[in-house]
Amino acid sequence: MIDKLKEMITNYVEVDESEITEGSRFAEDLGFNSYDFMCMLGDLEDELDVEIEESEAFKLKTVGELAGYLEGLANG
Repeated sequence: MIDKLKEMITNYVEVDESEITEGSRFAEDLGFNSYDFMCMLGDLEDELDVEIEESEAFKLKTVGELAGYLEGLANG
């Protein structure tokens, strides 16, 4: 899941995949604004066929947190 997220992240912000870690924070480390973040989540929903709760989405601050959340949805 982390590799999928890294690939997706580079479509939205200018950062090298090698710089993205599980601890990378979307806004502070990767430069996401809320619009880009929500657009990326929409694309992830389509690609993974899951539904991300908006209230939960704003609690996800790092790449690792999002990966864990998505894995939980996929396995749920």
